[in-house]
Amino acid sequence: MAATEQRLSTTVLVIGTGGAGLRASVELAEAGVDVLAVGKRPKDDAHTSLAAGGINAALATMDPEDSWQQHAADTLKESYLLGDPRTTEIVTRGAARGIDDLERYGMAFAREQDGRISQRFFGAHKFRRTAFAGDYTGLEIQRTLVRRAEQLRIPVLEGVYITRILTHEGAVFGAYGFDLKDGTRYRVYADAVILAAGGHTRIWRRTSSRRDENTGDSFRLAVEAGARLRDPELVQFHPSGIIEPENAAGTLVSEAARGEGGILRNALGERYMSRYDPERMELSTRDRVALASYTEIKEGRGTEKGGVWLDVSHLPRQTVMSRLPRVYQTLLDLQMLDITRDPIEVAPTAHYSMGGVWVRPEDHSTDVRGLYAIGEASSGLHGANRLGGNSLIELLVYGRITGRAAAAYSESLTAQPRSAAAVAEARAEVDGLLAADGPENVRALQRAVRDTMTEHAGVVRDEEGLRTGLAELAAIEKRMEGVGVHPDIAGFQDLAHAFDLKAAVLAARATLEAALERRETRGCHNRSDYPDMKEELRVNLVWSPATGITRESIPPVPEEIASLMEEVPTDGKLQE
Repeated sequence: MAATEQRLSTTVLVIGTGGAGLRASVELAEAGVDVLAVGKRPKDDAHTSLAAGGINAALATMDPEDSWQQHAADTLKESYLLGDPRTTEIVTRGAARGIDDLERYGMAFAREQDGRISQRFFGAHKFRRTAFAGDYTGLEIQRTLVRRAEQLRIPVLEGVYITRILTHEGAVFGAYGFDLKDGTRYRVYADAVILAAGGHTRIWRRTSSRRDENTGDSFRLAVEAGARLRDPELVQFHPSGIIEPENAAGTLVSEAARGEGGILRNALGERYMSRYDPERMELSTRDRVALASYTEIKEGRGTEKGGVWLDVSHLPRQTVMSRLPRVYQTLLDLQMLDITRDPIEVAPTAHYSMGGVWVRPEDHSTDVRGLYAIGEASSGLHGANRLGGNSLIELLVYGRITGRAAAAYSESLTAQPRSAAAVAEARAEVDGLLAADGPENVRALQRAVRDTMTEHAGVVRDEEGLRTGLAELAAIEKRMEGVGVHPDIAGFQDLAHAFDLKAAVLAARATLEAALERRETRGCHNRSDYPDMKEELRVNLVWSPATGITRESIPPVPEEIASLMEEVPTDGKLQE
């Protein structure tokens, strides 16, 4: 029996209902433009809701000397000079307006007694510029945007998996997908498409992303539509992800645990950070702590399960309960572990995709006419190391800008050419997978990809490992020809996993090939065979299946920003 196929039409289609997707949708709806948002997860539980720390803007509420120029300087310095100066200027200039928008939508920020928005230090910031709402900032932003979307009556399709962006002669005309519960197909016609479906950190075995999110969907959808990726090898590893249970491996233990006085020890009981950063110890930068923990484990001083110990049990119980409530509750729920009495077993975990879809700084448009990418799906701001607190402000600034750009693009069209062949191809792709009845298990192949990436493209990489990883990936791609896909009475999750696998393999190939090309150590990217930073590699690596990797030069940093790029004092500050 042929699957039911619903046809929908809108001016702008937004793929992804996290903070980036909802902010773009709100901008469009406020401008009176027809918009439809589609997400595979419930909008109340998008990945944005996990962001804890805060959101950056040079509001100068606490430190009057702060400015957008200083915020830009801190961002570019922390990017190891791989961030795009134009993108950085747009985000830092637009940050205060992003905060104003959230206030206008009713978000409750933490405030000082006189009513000013509170701002705190995050690592590598010269001034206090991180606004927050407890340790639930991302959740509050998501709730605020969901509430605003409901006020504007923005239609949101939840539980729908987009399999393909529909294009004709280099321009988008919509997207194709299916309902995760009943398999109903959706053909959505749209003048413009905004891709806001996250990054690719789920292709590692330990990741702070939950199951079935950040699987590289954005990368696959964009590339198959004709777009390119920029710097896919630049992935931030967080030092402290839990090891078990298996289905929650990589779940974050907040950096606040170290900030409050947590101590890292190896299996021998040594406080090993004294070997790697004797001045800052556990308050060192994320990339340095992750590298230190990785080295301890790799050299045989890790725990039996391949981790290290993070201990807060020496702190007063009241401190743990009042300052680390989320960490306490998480470990109790997942492991029945009381962190006021026992240490936590942790290891580095894939946390954030700093590279992503290649976009133009002005409006985040891509190589495909009418296709835009925002949030963790995109690239340009973070370079080789993301400044803590910048990801949430980025999605607000570019959500607004890209919403307006997509509306203007639609307005400029005199007609919308469609392609029956492109629709038929998208339909056939889903039909083909549903008919697949081979012996290979999709979930097992996903695990194989994660094992390969963890082993050969983790915190530290080298030529031999990366080439081995590419050979293993080729073998996985061959095995994919024999998959079996079996939806059941519970729904079409198995079909979604098959598409996740396609995304994971594409994202893994891009990451491995770019990591091979970047023969240097810079920020999050550690090459044991090339330990130094190289001036000739101060470039962005742009990847597509058609062209492989090309090098793209980075524009010069304007003097008003360059003059402010100095070492930031670190005494007593957690370096996030």
